[in-house]
Amino acid sequence: MTVSLLNNNSSTGATTGTSITGNTASETSDMFTKLLVAQIQNQDPLSPTDPAQFVQQLTQLSQTESLQNMASITSASASALSSLQVMALGGQVGSDVMISTSSVKLDGTTKVTGQTTLAAASSNTTLVLTGADGVRHEVALGTQAPGVVDFSIDPAKLGLPAGSYTVAVETSSKEVPGINIQGRLNNVRLLANGSVQLNVSNVGDTGSETLSAFNGKPVATI
Repeated sequence: MTVSLLNNNSSTGATTGTSITGNTASETSDMFTKLLVAQIQNQDPLSPTDPAQFVQQLTQLSQTESLQNMASITSASASALSSLQVMALGGQVGSDVMISTSSVKLDGTTKVTGQTTLAAASSNTTLVLTGADGVRHEVALGTQAPGVVDFSIDPAKLGLPAGSYTVAVETSSKEVPGINIQGRLNNVRLLANGSVQLNVSNVGDTGSETLSAFNGKPVATI
């Protein structure tokens, strides 16, 4: 099982970020207080500033500090949630998963399975793979009723060399359904920007938001 935290100081980074925000808020508060005192000391005695204005300024400072604190807490919470997501997904490394994608990686010999879901019936359904050369390769899926449609891509039978292909389903109803490709979850990484990245066979690197299903770990054969 491979679970990587590319930002090894993620927890430290979150604490540091909170500290910096806190220091910035403190400095802003001190500066505002000094300016307010200077304003009071230097106001015209014959035409003093309305006290309501000072109250309004103090209220604005309080609101600014609250917003800064909320932003700090939100950032720390997001970092913690990302770390938890990595640990949870890490336990699924080695499992077969379904990835919502518009491309597939073929090695030239291994069959790749997937599925699409139709909202309407289609009398002529075709899976279309397009390589980097722009050449279309079609897999006839025939007449399909609404619902889940399973398909298989056999690169050896189709004469498809190893490489990356865009994949789409064309229907007689002109519907453009999404596609899910099955692959093995190889590893999970927490990137420096806080996002979670998966590496899945038949797909490559992809965001955790593209994960649509877990199909379980394959049964070991003796």
